[in-house]
Amino acid sequence: QVHLVESGGGSVQAGESLRLSCAASGRVFISYSMAWFRQAPGKEREFVAACSWSAATIYYADSVKGRFTITKDNVENMGYLQMNDLKPEDTATYYCAATLDAPKRTEGGYASWGQGTRVTVSS
Repeated sequence: QVHLVESGGGSVQAGESLRLSCAASGRVFISYSMAWFRQAPGKEREFVAACSWSAATIYYADSVKGRFTITKDNVENMGYLQMNDLKPEDTATYYCAATLDAPKRTEGGYASWGQGTRVTVSS
C-alpha cells in the first residue's frame, strides 16, 4: 500500500478557496488512481472526486462539479484538490485515498487512506 498524508485544510469564509495536498510515499504513485472523500460531523463519508493514474479519467460529485479540481503530479508523488467558491456545506474532514485499480466513487474501492485534513467554511 502507498502511505498518504493530507495537508492544506483550514478555516475560510464562504466564497474563498483552498488547495488540499496529498503526499504519497512507499510505492510508485504513478501507478495509482486517487480520490478525495469527505466526512462532515454526524454524517457518513462521501465521495468528492477521483482520477485515474494518468488523470485521463476524472469523476466529481455533483455537489462540487465546477468548483473543485482534482489533479495528480506523478513526478512529485503528490495529489491535489483545488477547492474554489467554498460553501458552508463543504465543511468536513477531507481524506485522500488511492488504489491500483480504476478510480471509483465508492470507499470500498480504495485500500490506502490518509489521516484527513479539516476544512471549515463559515458564512
